[in-house]
Amino acid sequence: MPFYDQSAADVRCEWGLQGVAHLAPISDVVVIVDVLSFCTSVEIAVSRGAVVYPYRGDAAAEYAASLGAELAGFRASGSTYSLSPQSLVSIPAGTRLVLPSPNGSTLSLHGGRAATLAGCLRNARAVARAAEKLGRHIAVIPAGERWRTDGSLRPAFEDLVGAGAVISNLSSERSPEASAAVAAFESVQSDLEQALRACSSGKELIARDHAQDVTLAAALDAGASAPLLHEGAYVEAGMN
Repeated sequence: MPFYDQSAADVRCEWGLQGVAHLAPISDVVVIVDVLSFCTSVEIAVSRGAVVYPYRGDAAAEYAASLGAELAGFRASGSTYSLSPQSLVSIPAGTRLVLPSPNGSTLSLHGGRAATLAGCLRNARAVARAAEKLGRHIAVIPAGERWRTDGSLRPAFEDLVGAGAVISNLSSERSPEASAAVAAFESVQSDLEQALRACSSGKELIARDHAQDVTLAAALDAGASAPLLHEGAYVEAGMN
């Protein structure tokens, strides 16, 4: 259905897995945005020289073993590494890490032939620059969260803002959906941390004693890494 593809503009924006399904086939580049916390975790790990394998499924341990990789656990599992960005700030260079996630990982693995980047607030400028080098038609996909009651998409404030941060650094013509994401970002740009702390996902993490993850995620352009999916793993763009 062509009226959903935003093809009149070079920069497009749509939510979740259906957004990837509709936009990836007609885009050169897909930017996945999952601010709290998959893409923030990927940015931190890749910026320190780690290689991150997104994974979605029930056999993560077997997959990690087949790669000779570390497996990230749940935040509360006591694992050395997890989806908590804080757990990755000292990850050694060269570490191979399987990072399961119901949102960011899943979307990362559905980009098809489009170059796939992991974007967040920390690397919004770096990812935008990398995307423009990789192609003209760019789809920015805020991942969103899932309602626990039925698994349906919950559009997440932090991902809309993160998508807007990336798009604000892209120079090509934007679709109305992409422009709306930029407007959301600009409305809170002056105090991103407070905005993330006050949104639903941020309040949930803070209540679970992960306030530092919110602080790390809100650090606009604190990192210069542009993680690019290559042969099933996120590596620094230009190093594949």
